[in-house]
Amino acid sequence: MKTICVFCGSHDAAYFEFTSEAAELGRYLAQYGINLVYGGSDCGLMGVVASNVIRNGGEAIAVMPKDLLERCGHKDGTRLITVESMQERKQKMIDLSDAFIVLPGGFGTLDEAFEVLTYRQLGYHQKPCGFLNVRGYFDHIFSFVRDAVSHGFVKPEHEKLIFSARNIEELVTYLLNQTIVK
Repeated sequence: MKTICVFCGSHDAAYFEFTSEAAELGRYLAQYGINLVYGGSDCGLMGVVASNVIRNGGEAIAVMPKDLLERCGHKDGTRLITVESMQERKQKMIDLSDAFIVLPGGFGTLDEAFEVLTYRQLGYHQKPCGFLNVRGYFDHIFSFVRDAVSHGFVKPEHEKLIFSARNIEELVTYLLNQTIVK
């Protein structure tokens, strides 16, 4: 595996642990020679992950629509890819990545994560997706998915497309051990 896309919040986190884990993830990716693809913002957890990848000698690839670039900016030192729309941004991030990590975030983070999971469910890719469940942030999402399974809206085998870990090493090790098909 060479490149992992990280979906996460572009706003400052309410808890120090979110920021701390984002920084540690950036260091970890750089240390193990894994490139970062991310939404490009220099704000919030996105900026923290990218800063720490760059600071530790790794490569960060920012993918941003032109209008967001004007509003948010991006981290110096990143390779910047500009696109026309959010939909194009998501597709470019999927295309560039071998796997996906989801950190705490809001609507955009969940939109990206569930799009990747839906595409995998439909067979459009076989790339693994893991959630770094800092402070149990995603517990309610996993509960929702279990409810969707119990109500027949999600097949039981598709629930297994979501991997969750509470530490970075466990999460990245899981992703590295998956068969990646581009």
